[in-house]
Amino acid sequence: MTVTVRFAPSPTGRIHIGNARTALFNWLFAANNKGRFIQRFDDTDIARSKQEFADSILYDLHWLGIFPDATEYQSRRVEIYDAAVERLKEARVLYACYETPEELDLRRKVRRTRGLPPVYGREALTLTPEQVAEYQSDGRRPHWRFLLPNFTSDPLQPERTEIHWNDLVRGEETVDLASLSDPVLVREDGTYLYTLPSVVDDIEMGVSHVIRGDDHVTNTGVQIALFQALGAEPPVFGHHNLLTTVSGEGLSKRTGALSIESLRENGIEPMAVASLAVLVGTSENVAAAHDLADLAGHFDPAATSKSAAKFDPDELFVLNRTLMHHMPFAEARDRLIVLGVSGDKAEPFWMAVRGNLDRLADAVAWWRIVDQGPQEPAEFSGEDRDFLHQAFDLLPDEPWNGTVWKDWTGKIREATGRKGKALFMPLRLALTGQPSGPELADLLPLLGREGTMARRP
Repeated sequence: MTVTVRFAPSPTGRIHIGNARTALFNWLFAANNKGRFIQRFDDTDIARSKQEFADSILYDLHWLGIFPDATEYQSRRVEIYDAAVERLKEARVLYACYETPEELDLRRKVRRTRGLPPVYGREALTLTPEQVAEYQSDGRRPHWRFLLPNFTSDPLQPERTEIHWNDLVRGEETVDLASLSDPVLVREDGTYLYTLPSVVDDIEMGVSHVIRGDDHVTNTGVQIALFQALGAEPPVFGHHNLLTTVSGEGLSKRTGALSIESLRENGIEPMAVASLAVLVGTSENVAAAHDLADLAGHFDPAATSKSAAKFDPDELFVLNRTLMHHMPFAEARDRLIVLGVSGDKAEPFWMAVRGNLDRLADAVAWWRIVDQGPQEPAEFSGEDRDFLHQAFDLLPDEPWNGTVWKDWTGKIREATGRKGKALFMPLRLALTGQPSGPELADLLPLLGREGTMARRP
């Protein structure tokens, strides 16, 4: 069997790190099983779905390193869903209902007062032809419900089947259909809700594994019943835990909270996002993976906890620093050129400063310091100023090599008696204007003797 997975968001907003978790779980599962990844947009909600959101989702996925094998839009596949509806009607498992939202709400309240679960009572199944004709003459248009299966021959009996499956993440799962209303598959205006297009597409596209958030566990019971009603073998389901904020709040595309776009604009590396999105809430240590192939080696859906995973944005910056500190120049070169860092000094500069960066863009400030000197020259006491004058008088002649810093500070120590912080801090402030930063032994050759002397107070 060829493993085929899909990531199927609705294009109603920009995806956040929680959505990225689902996309990455599917991508890595496909990668580990030499399978296919389908990007499918569940865009049957015409009013809220927008192409600009679909485009931004694809851009975000590409930024993360996910390149779908195919991209599909449900809004372009309505004829396939129409055909499935006719099959369900012929099988008498899709039935017309004429209740208004107000009538349904009243019935739910009545059932609650009687101590019954507030599920739909299947009253529409008992309508006479005369009642249907009356509704239609009043201008009511039906919505269509899927008749959930049960063990009895009488559909009005409350006893229904339990749906069981072996979840890829959670193990053995059961959903009792008796606790659910027959789901509406088709609205009064003929448009489709999520359930039918999703199942039909999974059948038509040969989806073998459905990996998604555990907020869909109950939906899965209904969907397995619908797969069976359409004569199809259900895929393997896996439901991973959801990401929440540190305070336990859920993430939403509509609010833009922790969107991939905002993280990217904040200078976070894609592998920092991917590493945290995949590994948080699992038995694996959260560490920065170099690329998705590396991350795939640490990915096991069964290692995911059943409880929600709290996502701390501060952890992203920790991972980001790790990636910065180990990023080869070849990987950073083109991005540095865009930032104005180029030429013969670019590589030694990068190797000198990368260990002090939180984001790649932070390199710009250090490039300016190396190229132009401190942006705001430090102020020194009279004693330190005298010390610096003496120190700069001892600056070695060129040519310089990798030992120039050691040679220079050795002479200073011998001449002035200063050592430790008293020696190094005034020099650092004079050369960079900053109290901390890259090793001066690495920066000094970049400055050159002339550039170093130009920083003499």
